Amino acid sequence: MECEEIGKKDGNRDNVKRTYTNGEVTIVWEARKCTRSGICVKDNRDVFKPKERPWVKPLNSTTDKIIETVKKCPSGALTYFLVNKGT
Repeated sequence: MECEEIGKKDGNRDNVKRTYTNGEVTIVWEARKCTRSGICVKDNRDVFKPKERPWVKPLNSTTDKIIETVKKCPSGALTYFLVNKGT
């Protein structure tokens, strides 16, 4: 699993954008948009673990379930894109 942090150049953690991938799908989390509704955690506890670091563990679920969960995010803080494997 890869985790990449983008942003935070100005020292403001609210501008942080992180990506997490399982090799098939990449989850993007934007801190400034997150309202902490907990829907992701309730829907997919295997992937979204806010008390752990990193808090997103995409290797713990199927790509389809991850996409289904991310689409339920009410704030748009979670988005995803499919990884192009060149096939």
